[in-house]
Amino acid sequence: MSVIAVTGATGYIGGRLVPILLAQGHKIRVMTRRASALRDVPWRSEVEVVEGDLTDHRAARELCEGVDVLYYLVHSMGGRSDFVSVEEKCANTIVEAAKGEEVKRLVYLSGLHPEGELSRHLTSRVRVGKILERSGIPTLTLQAGLIIGSGSASFEMVRHLTDVLPVMPAPRWVLNKVQPIAVRDALHYLSRAADLPSDVCGAYDIGGPDAYSYADIMRIYADAAQLRRPAILSLPVLTPWLSAQWVNLVTPIPRSLAIPLVESLQHDCVVRNSHIDEIIEPPEEGLIDYRRSVELALAKMENDEVLTTWATAQALALPAESLPSDPDWAGRRVYTDDRARESTASPASLFTVIQGIGGKTGYYSLPGIWALRGLMDKMVGGVGLRRGRRSPTTLALGDPLDWWRVEALVPDELLRLRAEMRVPGRAWLELSVEPKDGGGSHYRQRAVFFPRGLAGCLYWFSILPFHGIIFSSMAKRITSAAESLEEEKSER
Repeated sequence: MSVIAVTGATGYIGGRLVPILLAQGHKIRVMTRRASALRDVPWRSEVEVVEGDLTDHRAARELCEGVDVLYYLVHSMGGRSDFVSVEEKCANTIVEAAKGEEVKRLVYLSGLHPEGELSRHLTSRVRVGKILERSGIPTLTLQAGLIIGSGSASFEMVRHLTDVLPVMPAPRWVLNKVQPIAVRDALHYLSRAADLPSDVCGAYDIGGPDAYSYADIMRIYADAAQLRRPAILSLPVLTPWLSAQWVNLVTPIPRSLAIPLVESLQHDCVVRNSHIDEIIEPPEEGLIDYRRSVELALAKMENDEVLTTWATAQALALPAESLPSDPDWAGRRVYTDDRARESTASPASLFTVIQGIGGKTGYYSLPGIWALRGLMDKMVGGVGLRRGRRSPTTLALGDPLDWWRVEALVPDELLRLRAEMRVPGRAWLELSVEPKDGGGSHYRQRAVFFPRGLAGCLYWFSILPFHGIIFSSMAKRITSAAESLEEEKSER
């Protein structure tokens, strides 16, 4: 068992590497600027946390104390324009601490790059690698291109652009080649680097089985996501700076990250040799191709389940799925309408009303609009409101309820309905109850929509004005009906 330090444990790769190293039996220490950022990750209680910044010499020494292997998985390009100088300062600080504490090995994740002039991002990655290698500590540098998984900045850029744009204006670099690697395979190489002999050093390229143009990357993503392939127009007038502004406009990726990312797309980023196979064998089942790696990254989108809390969801999470430490813009696009009210009714009375919605009772708000929406759904081949409900007072898992299906049911606590109407995406309605201290209940109502492509986004915004009326009225009248029911019970 080795003592391993991981920098960047709240980052995309670090957050997925730590549980793998723990499973291998290593003792793990991580560094983060805010320990609270690790609050919901399932492995929090199994690691030692050092709170501090990599420019802080004291915190760096504390991180490196008694450590056998240190993983350097940080970068600063998403937060500030002077990230190049900041990254060099961080690397020098960690080298000084690692040498002082006699760390036995450094493992560094860099980027695939050609020879010659590079973007600021790739230049900084190379410089950091040189700083680590000159430390005199055995250093293994793994150089990866696009890492495919939910939460990876490069993958999220591809995801959001392809999801939203049927026509993609792009500069000439859209024809450049890149060799993506599934996050599972990147983690395979990283996790096995900890056990290499001390004389194994140097830089090694890692990538998936094949290289693609960026245009093909987006087209294959569209196929895997069951979207129409975007029409990609190569426009020579789009400079890297203009391209970055365009990415920032149509995706949630922040400008400070979009600009260096787009600058790096000016180069072919492909594996130049397979020397990595001489020191680390590929996964037994082989490297995952790009199409399959996208399907794994989209696995949760294909799952009908709506996750309620990260803490419970991530216990069985795959490396390709989002983690609670991922940035807000990571993962699929989701729209929600949340309502909450306090009620004097008991949880039992409130849930009785909730369980009675639909059918002849309706949805406690503007029945004409609900009827019109049901008619529109029926006209396009959907189920409409014709199914009603099996029982006027109770529901069971799997029951049809108008255009909904009962997906989750916890008596006196939760009812979740999955929409089976014709919509460009997936939709749920969740109604939940919690007891209130001193009596009464907390009522929460949540509509969730996962849009499919541009049509899904436009659909959500087209009905948004009606949500303000329908859902607020629904929450108010459900709680009022529960209070009336409570009064009737007390009078009996």
